[in-house]
Amino acid sequence: MKFFLATITTLLIVFTIIKASSASTKPQSIHSDKNIYGLSINSIDGKKIDFNNFKNKKILIVNTASKCGFTNQFENLQNISNQYNDKVVVIGVPSNDFLGQEPLENNEITDFCQENYGVTFLMTEKVHVKGSKAHDLFKFLSKKELNGWNDSWPSWNFNKYLIDENGLLVEHFGSMVNPESTKITNYFQ
Repeated sequence: MKFFLATITTLLIVFTIIKASSASTKPQSIHSDKNIYGLSINSIDGKKIDFNNFKNKKILIVNTASKCGFTNQFENLQNISNQYNDKVVVIGVPSNDFLGQEPLENNEITDFCQENYGVTFLMTEKVHVKGSKAHDLFKFLSKKELNGWNDSWPSWNFNKYLIDENGLLVEHFGSMVNPESTKITNYFQ
């Protein structure tokens, strides 16, 4: 089992590096009227999260899983939520789309995140984040015709999508980018 997980992790790293080096870069200036404000998603406890409520704030959206090698990033995401809560809304989106690494139900995910990482930032219900069954939020984040520039689905758990104060997608970071990296936190200064 350890060999299998090590092989999968190695393949993920190689795939991420190849994808990053071959991906087209986003334009320096994004001129788009394609914003997130027409979308909503249910919270992990079934309440509607309306993105209109976050106008004039940045939003960091992360697809999450409780049984992943990157699961410890919950702690980093909570630190960002604590430190920059006046500037950014952190939203975790559980998904079981990558090797069954989110087998828990919504109430179990809540307990796991709170007990192990003290998570208080917004968490959504568990949804699909890639392919034809993807939630509309991830269709927006992953299709150029909807967001203005990014045409890439999440490649693994803990991909990060940064929305600016105008509701525009401005960055996509892979799993290996720590949420507390300056690549991300410089946007909150």
